[in-house]
Amino acid sequence: MKKTIFLALLLLPAFAVAQDVAPTPAATEQTEPAVQDVAERNKMLYSLGFLLGDNLKRQLILDNEDDYKALSQGMRDNLLNKKSQTDLDKYKPAIIQKYQNDAQIISAKREAAQQEYLANFKKEKGVKELDNGTLIKLSRAGKGKTPKADATVKVHYTGTLIDGTKFDSSRDREEAFETKLTDVIPCWTKALQQMKPGARAKVVCPANTAYGNRPVGQIPANSVLVFDIEMLPERK
Repeated sequence: MKKTIFLALLLLPAFAVAQDVAPTPAATEQTEPAVQDVAERNKMLYSLGFLLGDNLKRQLILDNEDDYKALSQGMRDNLLNKKSQTDLDKYKPAIIQKYQNDAQIISAKREAAQQEYLANFKKEKGVKELDNGTLIKLSRAGKGKTPKADATVKVHYTGTLIDGTKFDSSRDREEAFETKLTDVIPCWTKALQQMKPGARAKVVCPANTAYGNRPVGQIPANSVLVFDIEMLPERK
């Protein structure tokens, strides 16, 4: 898990890449999709809408069905190039204020949930807290020597937020991850020095041992990260 390179599938960069790709002649000539493709296109667009909705939920607090209806109607009118039903300039300050207020509330709730998660995990049997606050719980001990701080290791891992949202996985890619311990987040540098070849562990990284206040891909700023890490045995 490099500090500067993240291998998860990222929604917004995918949009940017798509904008840079020139249409092929076949694509520009095709005006009517084949009947069998309509259902798949609808599913794709539905999925896009669902993901956009998920992104909005992370930024806004919507209290009831009327809120959702008003928001979706505004989006629908815009997408259909209809005239706005409101004076947009009049409501822009209120929109900005809502984003700011909701961001503070969402951030506070999220921080409280993360602190509760860390406190509960610390109480679990077998959990060890390292000197930088990283938490590790071995489920398989492994054999051999633990790596030094500048060693190169090969691992399989799955990374999630505390709610189980997966943001990256070498297992999904079916490709082990090889790295120097000096090239990963501090949480990994410390935790992997506690693991022997063949070991498997749950590693919980407080935000200051991971990406801190930098959002990275699907990882919001100030996120506690949870990893299922397996250190692969050395080849003989």
